[in-house]
Amino acid sequence: MTQPLIEARGLCVRLGAQEVLHDVSLKVDPGEIVTILGPNGSGKSTLLRALLGILRPEHGGITRKPGLAVGYVPQKLHIDRTLPLTARRFLSLPQRHGKAETEAMLARVGVPEVADRPMTGLSGGQFQRVLLARALLTRPELLMLDEPTQGLDQPGEAAFYRLIDEVRRDTGAAVLMVSHDLHVVMSASDRVICLNGHVCCEGTPRVVSNAPEYRALFGLGTQGALALYQHVHDHDHTHGHDHEHSHGHDHGHGPSHAEHDHA
Repeated sequence: MTQPLIEARGLCVRLGAQEVLHDVSLKVDPGEIVTILGPNGSGKSTLLRALLGILRPEHGGITRKPGLAVGYVPQKLHIDRTLPLTARRFLSLPQRHGKAETEAMLARVGVPEVADRPMTGLSGGQFQRVLLARALLTRPELLMLDEPTQGLDQPGEAAFYRLIDEVRRDTGAAVLMVSHDLHVVMSASDRVICLNGHVCCEGTPRVVSNAPEYRALFGLGTQGALALYQHVHDHDHTHGHDHEHSHGHDHGHGPSHAEHDHA
């Protein structure tokens, strides 16, 4: 049986007085693309930070493959506009990489022309590709991305996801990704996890897209790429077993309400 690259069991994370994650379990196997979906405030970024070791869980445990190399692309990265930091120099922080290596990686992610441009002068798509290049310089077995296409237009989003799939195919790296882009995610992921403080449903895209929990969370898409997030709390919890079927049981969370996000 293949050892997971990373596995969380019964994870509970509290930020101040609020329990953001409750009893969350997941694993990522070598070479697969797993996407986490959920409304704003559902704990998606918190989960990634816990898996990275940035946040300490209150309960539960995280097991990583010994020596696991992880590349991380954050949701946002602020760079002081007065800082004269070129893309090439950015790729060498904090670990120095040679000119040939950084230029080859920029070419790999499709932006060889930005090497000597200031980071603050890059377009949104160029900036995200440089962040990806930096993550790939660690030669990761697992690539974690936190809403990497936020702020990009739909062609930019589609191009970035194609690049991620190419990277997975060429390097064999697994991908754990937080995303709002339902249409692309459901066609490009091996497994999908719907999160709203807890795991609402999980499995293959086919299983999850047919789960009532998924439909309660996301309703009808807005013509494809983006969706109106809607979560009704009075729902069943469904888990895909062997990624091919699912079953549910009613937890009855009382009166339902909706949370909306037009991301």
